[in-house]
Amino acid sequence: MRLANLDGRATIVADDGIIDVANASNGAFSASIEKCLGQLDKLDAWYRSAQPTLTQKIGVDTLAQDTRLGPVVRPQQVFAIGLNYRQHAAESGLEVPKEPMVFTKFASSVCGPNEQLPIPGPSTDYEAELVVIIGATLRNVGVDEALAGVAGYCVGQDYSEREWQFRGSPPQFSLAKSFKNFAPIGPWLTTADEIHDPNDLSITTRLNGETMQDSNTSDMVFSVAELIAYLSSVCELRRGDVIFTGTPEGVGQARRPPVFLKPGDEIVTNIERLGTIHNVAVAP
Repeated sequence: MRLANLDGRATIVADDGIIDVANASNGAFSASIEKCLGQLDKLDAWYRSAQPTLTQKIGVDTLAQDTRLGPVVRPQQVFAIGLNYRQHAAESGLEVPKEPMVFTKFASSVCGPNEQLPIPGPSTDYEAELVVIIGATLRNVGVDEALAGVAGYCVGQDYSEREWQFRGSPPQFSLAKSFKNFAPIGPWLTTADEIHDPNDLSITTRLNGETMQDSNTSDMVFSVAELIAYLSSVCELRRGDVIFTGTPEGVGQARRPPVFLKPGDEIVTNIERLGTIHNVAVAP
């Protein structure tokens, strides 16, 4: 099942159109995405058995570019992982980490999948990422049981202002990655039961039509399950929390010469089976 935030309302995305959850269920399910996350199994069972009438007929590709789409969740906590792809570590000239390298993106940076991207400085970079949406309260979960706590997955970009990131000692990852709209996610949440293996999905970034990142989540150093287990050994993960799981090789900073974003640039990010998000860079 694909669950979107359309005009602030929980909306199921079918192959041939959309279904307003609250209206189609006569109020049995809430218009709130957050409340629906707590009833995903029941919502999915209702959707499959009741076969509700479409609210609107619209193609999936057309809907994916709709500016009415908001962020699929408003998380309390946003975790992110650095150097979690082997080839990205190699292009950065750094060793593969022995433990996950964790930082945060502040929640105010989270936005919908098609929001404009204000460029705050001359070295703003793109980083395609698989985003995990937590579906239950988790603490001290093991690797084998970690994926059971996932509500679903979506596409994300971990935009970064590199000059801010490395201007201090130690570097200021969280601030540099938390400017306005630096964490677009979407276009919708694809529930975990639809994704057999989150560590076997193609992932790409195109900049003005040119492919800049082209990899697979199988190149992750630490799998999704390992990341959840690691984070939950310290923090309580809560329903709606977000994990940006790292970016593959091809980022702008690693290129020679570097390629940074400028107003007018179009960034298109795709992950197999999860969809596509679209951002256009603008002046701040």
